[in-house]
Amino acid sequence: METFDQMFDIVVVGSGGAAMATALGAVDEGLSVVMLESTGKWGGSTAMSGGGMWLPDNPLMQRDGVNDSRETALAYMEASIGDVGRATSRSRKAAFVESVGDFVITAERHGVEFSRAGEYPDYYPELPGGRIGRAIEAVPADARVLGPWYDSLRLTAPLPIKTDDVWLLQRAWSTWSGFKRGTGVVVRVLGFVARGRRPVGIGAALATALFTAVVTRGGAELWLDSPAEDLILDGDRVTGVRITRDGSSQTVGARRGVMLAGGGFERNAQWRRRYHGIDGASSGNPGNLGGPIAMAERVGAALELMDDAWWGASIPAAAGGDPSFIVGERALPYSIMVDRHGDRFANEAESYVDLGHHMLERDKVGPYWLIAEARHAQRYLRLFALDPKANKALRAEGSMVKARTLEALARRIGVEPDRLRATVDRFNGLARGGVDDDFGRGRSAYDRYYGDPSVVPNPNLAPLEKGPFTAFRVVVGDLGTKGGVLTDEYARALREDGSVIPGLFAAGNNSASVMGRTYPGPGATIGAAVVFGLRAARHMAKR
Repeated sequence: METFDQMFDIVVVGSGGAAMATALGAVDEGLSVVMLESTGKWGGSTAMSGGGMWLPDNPLMQRDGVNDSRETALAYMEASIGDVGRATSRSRKAAFVESVGDFVITAERHGVEFSRAGEYPDYYPELPGGRIGRAIEAVPADARVLGPWYDSLRLTAPLPIKTDDVWLLQRAWSTWSGFKRGTGVVVRVLGFVARGRRPVGIGAALATALFTAVVTRGGAELWLDSPAEDLILDGDRVTGVRITRDGSSQTVGARRGVMLAGGGFERNAQWRRRYHGIDGASSGNPGNLGGPIAMAERVGAALELMDDAWWGASIPAAAGGDPSFIVGERALPYSIMVDRHGDRFANEAESYVDLGHHMLERDKVGPYWLIAEARHAQRYLRLFALDPKANKALRAEGSMVKARTLEALARRIGVEPDRLRATVDRFNGLARGGVDDDFGRGRSAYDRYYGDPSVVPNPNLAPLEKGPFTAFRVVVGDLGTKGGVLTDEYARALREDGSVIPGLFAAGNNSASVMGRTYPGPGATIGAAVVFGLRAARHMAKR
């Protein structure tokens, strides 16, 4: 039997949402727990994200009197996700829905404060069981509570914003509701600054709240720069992890179990080419190289959905920066997306996973182009084009092209002018009639959420008529990978024959997603991650 350097009840590989939720469950059950972070920054992709969690029939909805139920949520998940393999089994879907309340109430009991994104629709709200307002998020926080840990938080933007701020901020100077929300955000920022606070919002606020609950208050340990190298077995049972820490190899034992919650493999170029056939332009955590998935495979874990990701469209990285994942901007009027031939190929306003799949099916290499006319720039806050230095680099690289006429723009981006003109002329006719007969843009409440209500009859459609015209090169991007360890309804790792690997659990993007090949609603990634993280801890506590 292995003699361990240190011993805990639960050992967690990772420090994002799934890891923190596992640690939350351990703390709530009175168990000792350590989180092992491979890099010098904690929070994972969760801290970098929008921070929303898609949690149907959650306690906040119930308190607000919003009509939802277990049966309604499962009907929607079956309609939107379907059955695309063992990861999307009915038992896993039911386990997810049934444990939503436990996660929310447990987190609140340990000091986490949530709010609802009450106007954010499911991504297919017209399907049976679809709803508006199932997502919740942590409220913006003062990161001074982190003390010295603030410097190692994987922070992207130190602003006290919420997910339901973003869609209105895009039209801050084109609609009254957008202006009102923009003013509110400015007042909120000034309030934090005036009080000498360190504001964090969206994903960083969620990471901060969970860290405070499990580490500061709960006594869980977090070790940075401590990559897990291999799992340790006693017979067929996983009993610990071999890590590198302080330059030396160490062993950490787990009395109850090991949770793999270290993110996907989006930053592993070799794996991306192997499983996806492209290098990708990921917006995920730079530390996500797939190491925990490889460890699980070495002890016999089955893998599923390795060919898929949380796809979307991105403006490519400029001058060594990161790609810009675009969501609302492509749904706004006065713009279209075209392929390298100058043809529209999808509903520009659809769910980003669907758009990513359509891009992959059409042409993995691209390029694609987001083409906008003058009013798109004048009326809307384009988050991907706010940095003058980045814009200069994009122009120098030919990824941001401007011209006075469509024909001149077409020549500059290598598209046949007559073909682009024909595409725009047809689109303009559809926009004037308010109905996109080709791809249905503006038909769904999800599309309209990101639209401009001052544009009628369809808030997502307006003709491209006024120059100058701008084209932004668009590539297939992602928020992380979807494939990983196959798990059951308790997040236990499974072998190919369906048997359980004792002592081994996986959640978040280390596991094959219960959401299958789609994205049912805002925050479906983190929602499943935190729920299955907590479920795993509850199960480990029963040993």
